[in-house]
Amino acid sequence: MSMFEFTPPAPASLAIHDSENRFPVRRIFCVGRNYAAHAREMGKDPDREPPFFFTKPADAVADNGSIIPYPPETRDFHYEIELIVAIGEDCTDVAKEKALDVVWGYGVGIDLTRRDLQLAARDKGRPWDWGKAFDLSAPIAPLHRAATVGHPTQGRIWLAVNGTVRQEADIAELIWDVPEIVSILSRSMALKRGDIIMTGTPAGVGAIVPGDKVTGGIDGLGTIAIDIAEPAAGAGAAGKAA
Repeated sequence: MSMFEFTPPAPASLAIHDSENRFPVRRIFCVGRNYAAHAREMGKDPDREPPFFFTKPADAVADNGSIIPYPPETRDFHYEIELIVAIGEDCTDVAKEKALDVVWGYGVGIDLTRRDLQLAARDKGRPWDWGKAFDLSAPIAPLHRAATVGHPTQGRIWLAVNGTVRQEADIAELIWDVPEIVSILSRSMALKRGDIIMTGTPAGVGAIVPGDKVTGGIDGLGTIAIDIAEPAAGAGAAGKAA
């Protein structure tokens, strides 16, 4: 019988609303530029071209109420509020009309981004990993079961920094909706129970610094709150924005 060379880490997981159980996280897929206004503010054409995806490691998740140290190697640390989709059934090449059958539930999350590193990579045609896939870059509030909240197609999505609203839109404005996203992803690889999809952010993204309190929410799915702290000791930060 094979044994591990060392004890594996505990699996990444997320809280579940009104439950002591936790949702095991397998992978995190993220949809890029899925609101037209955000595509424009990033200098891109919002036309309905095929969606593109990037990923974060499962252990990038952080619970609601987390204290997030300002990450190393960035001077431009951004927030992006997003609708979260949690997959509850394995599927491959699922039809759009059947895609909601594999969705376990929904939540509110923030795609934290080292924007300067992301844009430098984008401009050189390189992967976005260093800008998107760092430690604690995916804080997500407790997930809600679809059996309880249904499959939301509209509702206010918002984010505030220190009480001032910076992002505000409606999830009905998604360029590619949830059934389409799930179906398209499942054509490229088998989706599995525990996979998480971050569906994209509306316009209004911007920088945050230590001391900021970031809050947000989506109608019917509750709210999220995180605090941005000073860089961790010895983190080798490039220096935060003024």
